[in-house]
Amino acid sequence: MYSKKVMGKEVGNAAVYAPPHTMTGKPVKANPGPDRSDASTVNMSVGNINRRKPPEAKTTGIETRGNGAATKGRIARGPMA
Repeated sequence: MYSKKVMGKEVGNAAVYAPPHTMTGKPVKANPGPDRSDASTVNMSVGNINRRKPPEAKTTGIETRGNGAATKGRIARGPMA
């Protein structure tokens, strides 16, 4: 490798003058991350369809009063103050 100085400033690859390092000067270690080589380990999605399990339906809460003939939305969840 060689230096690519232009008008006194280095414009080339940083590896020419400084190996990868942390702010304390220690060398950087590679983090391999999760294995994505198999299709069963990749979290793919198309539109609103993905591999994740859908969340469980909420079943907790209290039934409110005065709903009349309501068929949906009779359960209240959250702070009632």
